[in-house]
Amino acid sequence: MDETVAAKADQAAIASPRRAPTQQRSRERVERMLAAASALIAEQGSDAMRMGEVAERAGVSIGSLYQFFPDKRAIVWALAERYTAESQACISAALKDVSDAEGLRQAFSELVDIYYNLFLAEPVMRDIWSGTQADKALRELELADSRANAEFLVAVLKRLQPDADPVQLETTAFLVWQMGEAAVRLAISVDREEGDRLVAAYKRMALRELVGE
Repeated sequence: MDETVAAKADQAAIASPRRAPTQQRSRERVERMLAAASALIAEQGSDAMRMGEVAERAGVSIGSLYQFFPDKRAIVWALAERYTAESQACISAALKDVSDAEGLRQAFSELVDIYYNLFLAEPVMRDIWSGTQADKALRELELADSRANAEFLVAVLKRLQPDADPVQLETTAFLVWQMGEAAVRLAISVDREEGDRLVAAYKRMALRELVGE
């Protein structure tokens, strides 16, 4: 099985704790719930968020909220799935046409900056990440996401290094993604000036490994 397909299959195998809406009206209601939850998390964090607050801000009954989200964990999961899908689409688009080392340098550097700036601009993403660390199933979802993202990078490396050991390329790509996530999370935990230096240092190290920069 293709590794990208396998990684996505791993994600699909991790059962979401929420009920998926099937009708347009229900989907619109769920969107309001998630928007309300996201705003509340940004304001006060997921630990302080209450289901009743989510329902009130979304303009739905508490029963309607529980119909789709049995608890706060299910809301955090849904938001994590959303950010995962958005990040994979962004990474796929940035890397799919890369055909040389310079293109990889530029695309990879831009992707790291996008990820870093998203964490700086979206407090809810930081809270979601914190939530994943205390939940085994969410950690598995995050790991499957990292593997899927790494496969986009593997595809580029195979084009640039057709004679290289594919297992080594896969190992390198996976480690580079995991280190990148760790570097960004470290960067947002310190002051901005130091954070910028940490992200710049990570990019230099990663690119030396990827393209010998």
